[in-house]
Amino acid sequence: MTLGPVMVDVAGVALEPADLDVLRHPQVGSVILFARNYESPEQLARLTAEIHAVRSPPLLVAVDQEGGRVQRFRAGFTRLPPLRAIGRRYAADPAQGLALARELGWLMATELRASGVDLSFAPCVDVDHGVSSVIGDRSLHTDAPAVAQLGVAYMLGMRDAGMAATAKHFPGHGAVAADSHVALPVDRREWPDIEADLQPYRRLIANGLPAVMVAHVVFPAVDANPASLSPAWIGGVLRNDLGFQGAVFADDLSMAGAAAFGDIAARASMARAAGCDVLPVCNDRKAVETLLDAMRGTPDPVSRMRLVRLHGRDAGGLALAGNPRWQAAVAVALEMTDPPALKLEGDRLA
Repeated sequence: MTLGPVMVDVAGVALEPADLDVLRHPQVGSVILFARNYESPEQLARLTAEIHAVRSPPLLVAVDQEGGRVQRFRAGFTRLPPLRAIGRRYAADPAQGLALARELGWLMATELRASGVDLSFAPCVDVDHGVSSVIGDRSLHTDAPAVAQLGVAYMLGMRDAGMAATAKHFPGHGAVAADSHVALPVDRREWPDIEADLQPYRRLIANGLPAVMVAHVVFPAVDANPASLSPAWIGGVLRNDLGFQGAVFADDLSMAGAAAFGDIAARASMARAAGCDVLPVCNDRKAVETLLDAMRGTPDPVSRMRLVRLHGRDAGGLALAGNPRWQAAVAVALEMTDPPALKLEGDRLA
């Protein structure tokens, strides 16, 4: 059986019969975990092993574990600082900031890999323009070249740990006030201003970026549809202009930012036609069942290959307690961590 394009969630801390029915569907290829799916690293390892055992090749297991207010797994994991804390260190000392980005990317990824998680949707490479509360300190910096350099360092740290990075939210969510979880943001800037925010993606793609998550943001200067449903953005700018060869994730198709474009089957069809390889549908089992009933055909072989390449690798060092690199990275993370000013809901894709 191959990996299908639909990403789904599961109910709790272990698989239930209804979960298994969904996970065995040929159009499903990946699973997104949330805070409700977590009790401890040991329980998480059992859950990921259960999910991986359902199919061959194994389903991908993903989570949002950026740090700061977006960290699904907390007790038993190192508390990670928001990405902006790395940017502040970079502003004071660029070399130290880049080293911190790599080490904290490695720390985040290696702890997840130790419990069997394949992917974290990180880093967030939105440029902070000071207007988006949902991005805010999730952004590495207010300067696009700085975000680009720090994003590459963070990606390389994840690679060291055996995890593929997923840069988000292409082409940028940092210049709109609306939150795509609850509204459809519209970025009315002209192309030269929008294009400047693509610098992190250019730099990451040149360094082998494996995956991108596309935002539910409309850019009227490019297309009337949100980027996540836009062939102009995905096939045109991302694939053709930037030369991206990796996997493309739509943002959660259950979000309000996508809801104006038809029912779940229509949204998924638009996202797939635009060039998305993965179609997440979160926290709505009825919508998942409706979509799976509507989908027909064999998943695209090129898309399947992109997904298979995202499986986590064991890069060594997964016995963390005695690992000097892990001990040093934990000490740095704890020293940098401040209480989050705003907590995102634990059961939605960030």
